[in-house]
Amino acid sequence: MSIPEIVSREQWRAAREELRRKEEAVGRARVALGAERRRLPMVEVDTEYVFEGGDGKATLLDLFEGRAQLVVHHFMFAPEQETGCPCCSAFLDQVGHLAHLRARNTSFAAVSRAPFTRILPFKARMGWAVPWYSTDPSSHGDFNLDFEATVELDGGLAERPGLSCFLRDHDRVFHTYSAYDDGLDGLGTLAGLLDFTALGRSPAGSDRLRFHDEYDEYDF
Repeated sequence: MSIPEIVSREQWRAAREELRRKEEAVGRARVALGAERRRLPMVEVDTEYVFEGGDGKATLLDLFEGRAQLVVHHFMFAPEQETGCPCCSAFLDQVGHLAHLRARNTSFAAVSRAPFTRILPFKARMGWAVPWYSTDPSSHGDFNLDFEATVELDGGLAERPGLSCFLRDHDRVFHTYSAYDDGLDGLGTLAGLLDFTALGRSPAGSDRLRFHDEYDEYDF
């Protein structure tokens, strides 16, 4: 096992200061990139997607649960598989209490191509409370395929992890952003998920954070 070099406290402070300057530069670049991401144009979703969830059939608009934004986790769980993807499971484990997102007018849901009858026991096994839907084969479009979380490969279909963000204007739904594979690295925190959305983080910042049982429905 390789371990760091042992140095004096003064040498450590000098090395740490040099690294801090680089970290601050990366932080400024990340803020600028987030602003550029929010300036991306959006495209209206006019396909009538249908999903199956705990309350039966649902449309993409239903997944918003009345909020302005929706973050969808394309969870790798193909129809022929018995359990979901371990990597996607680790990602979902990192998503915190949804009250913090919902208070920022943003809903979150997982979507997979596996039938809901197979999703439900796996969800119970993992102890997740997040809304999770199955794409309905009778839908007017293949949701995961259309949003490139399912891709055609060697004459078949292959899954890849992804995240797609949507914005709602009354009954109109717009696709604003998607990321896949390595683009999800380090993601799962409240700030990280909001940084992918068109509206971004609340300008008020962390001083408006609450205990998750103390939020009003739309606290921001």
